Amino acid sequence: MIRFLRYSLLITLVSLGACQEVLEPKPVTLLVDELVLNEPNDVQPVRIGLYSAFRGMASPNIIAGDFTADYIQANGTFTDNIEFGTKRITATNGAVDALWGSIYNTIYVANFILERLPSVPNVTEATRKQVTAEARFLRGWANFIGAYTFGDIPKVTSTNQVANTTITRSAKADILASVLADYQAALTDLPNVTSASTNATTNAAYINKINCQAAMARFYLYQKNWTQAEQLATVVISSGVYSLQTNYSDVVTKDFTNESIIEVGYNLTDDPGTGAYSLNNLLVGRREVIPSNQLVSSLLSVESGTRSATITFNAQQQRGNDNGWTVRKYGTASEDNNNIVLIRLAEMYLIRAEARAQQGKLTGASGAIADLNVLRTRAKAPAITAAAQADVLLAVERERVYELAFEGHRWYDLVRTGRAQAVMSAFSPNWNSRFELWPIPQREIQQNTALTQNPGY
Repeated sequence: MIRFLRYSLLITLVSLGACQEVLEPKPVTLLVDELVLNEPNDVQPVRIGLYSAFRGMASPNIIAGDFTADYIQANGTFTDNIEFGTKRITATNGAVDALWGSIYNTIYVANFILERLPSVPNVTEATRKQVTAEARFLRGWANFIGAYTFGDIPKVTSTNQVANTTITRSAKADILASVLADYQAALTDLPNVTSASTNATTNAAYINKINCQAAMARFYLYQKNWTQAEQLATVVISSGVYSLQTNYSDVVTKDFTNESIIEVGYNLTDDPGTGAYSLNNLLVGRREVIPSNQLVSSLLSVESGTRSATITFNAQQQRGNDNGWTVRKYGTASEDNNNIVLIRLAEMYLIRAEARAQQGKLTGASGAIADLNVLRTRAKAPAITAAAQADVLLAVERERVYELAFEGHRWYDLVRTGRAQAVMSAFSPNWNSRFELWPIPQREIQQNTALTQNPGY
């Protein structure tokens, strides 16, 4: 059964810092089963609901990308986190259920907009096009995460809950084809941003053409379409809308930097520092999981440079199995780093470097090594000197660890590059190839007999 929030959902727009250019209406309570979209004044609250649902995916998506892989070790008492730390993931894991539910909440609201908005009278054509494009993009984003996390998933294209509660799984390839179709359709009508002069918060918080192209660059990388991945990453890099922070530590300690391409923001009332799957609560407050010793060694290496700012050490916490290290990227409501960054400019350099390396473009101003060295220069790390293609590709993998640690990429990277079994079996004796996909939540299997489970669960 695909769950669609059959209860009153309080939807509030993110405060997005102190910026007054971002819309900040009063909280609106919506019944998701009875979303209201009958007149122009209804459009904005439902649009806010769409972004709110999208935000719900962020934390469990980071957990999938980093907790499943070799970045963490268990340090607490919660069963869900022990499963990730010991690599004994089950279909009853709460984070698995949370990600599945947030994916389909987003898809539901997007489908509602796509079904209802065309018939709402007196909505300006510009508004209709933009909100429709945002719905197409965010539905595509949700399906992309779903396909690469769970494999074959239900392809939900309507709000018919009777039909959706008995829907079967569609092939991953079919889901990904729909993702590309949604991205391409969205790209046509999303607003254009031509320079960095527009507020950085708005550029990252709301979907525009450039950050849609960034998501498409990631899509093509995962698809091994190296030409398109390189081309779109170059478009984003060359646009001038986003720029690398001078100091890497700003990526860790600040929200809505000029480097942030897509970022979900929170305010004092819905800060991710609270809740069962909040990153600050898990990584800092309760320390349910801590950076693995292996990751700590990588981030403290000369090759990482200033990327060691991702973690911090406290000798007073070093006892028993606790190595004393903590992730710094996710703060509390009173700190300036409580948001979750989903795409930033550094990833575009890494995408382009990998795509170029795969095409044999290794050296020179338009080579993979040059892209890697842009990030290494920023991090005050030694330049890459690798020469062979295989060595450059391994350098890309390591650079993604240094640069993107705890931003939700590692597990997806290992699986898509075919490196998961080699890396993870060396990391944990409990690793099994079944963990290259998350299980379908057991509750979904029980409620919808048309769903089948992934192998091994």
